[in-house]
Amino acid sequence: MPEDRDEKLMRAALAEARKGVGKVSPNPAVGAVLVQRSRIIATGYHRAVGLPHAEVECLTAAGNRSLREATLYVTLEPCSTTGRTPPCTEAIVRAGIRRVVIGALDVNPAHAGRAVRQLKAAGLQVASGVLAEECARLNEAFNRWIVSGEPFVIAKCGMSLDGRLTRPPDDPRWLTSAAARRDGRRLRAEVDAILIGAETLRKDDPRLTTRGIRGARQPWRVVVSRSGPLPPGARIFTDRFADRTLIYRKKSLRAVLKDLGRKQVTSVLIEGGGEILGEAFDAHLVDKVQFYLAPLFTGGPVLTVAGKGAGRSAEGARIREIRYERIGVDLRVTGYPRWGAEKA
Repeated sequence: MPEDRDEKLMRAALAEARKGVGKVSPNPAVGAVLVQRSRIIATGYHRAVGLPHAEVECLTAAGNRSLREATLYVTLEPCSTTGRTPPCTEAIVRAGIRRVVIGALDVNPAHAGRAVRQLKAAGLQVASGVLAEECARLNEAFNRWIVSGEPFVIAKCGMSLDGRLTRPPDDPRWLTSAAARRDGRRLRAEVDAILIGAETLRKDDPRLTTRGIRGARQPWRVVVSRSGPLPPGARIFTDRFADRTLIYRKKSLRAVLKDLGRKQVTSVLIEGGGEILGEAFDAHLVDKVQFYLAPLFTGGPVLTVAGKGAGRSAEGARIREIRYERIGVDLRVTGYPRWGAEKA
């Protein structure tokens, strides 16, 4: 069936919202478009924490024109309380807009549906749930954090067809292509923190940066160490982003994630090594996977996921909403794990 008008215009608002992904945490990415007489007359998105929200930016862009016949499309239910900025619901009512179309409702139980009620009470027409799933997925990390206080965890790695993270010790070449590695840095640019184990730091001396991604901010770099000293000359301790590095010693991964959540880290990208990935899967801490599968066998010494594993196949993780996409010569696999012991 052809897409209806509200869905088409909500997609325009989603396109605006995506401009803020990776730039507004711990706030959600939100986009808005203002429509009058079937024409988009203004757009806006949330650009950074402390700056106007998407709705206010959109209304400001509309200038002084009358909005009595206008419809505002916004990807997330407008804020209805005072935070770093005044409530967007007040600005919407003052603007004299006739109708508001909302994508996803606020997942915070204290706020869910509150803006809808306020706008309706002020005499506006309100529709909600338009492309709700797509609008919610855009802020999957924020949604988990705002409800649970814990970050959304993505497990990411480049691996060979025989399930290895490395080539043999005498072969230091990358497993994945340059295209796949750049794609991985784009993912880094969308998260609040990148996490590795101490052995990965000692062996690889990774930079864990978003180099080459225009406009990207540098996420926190987190190292989990259980024993032994860390190399003081490592790049994450000496480069220009050294103050964006956190060290956790003798802490479980679950405890580390809880502390990061308290620090307003809404999303964590676990990049390895195999022991840390194994711990994450064993403890059912992974919300999403993004693996890059290189077309080679290596026989390397490091397994992709080196945890204890499931006791029975029925208890193992199944990936739902799985997607496959070719990136260079590699295959990118993304999806959401659900463990057999969890309810569907």
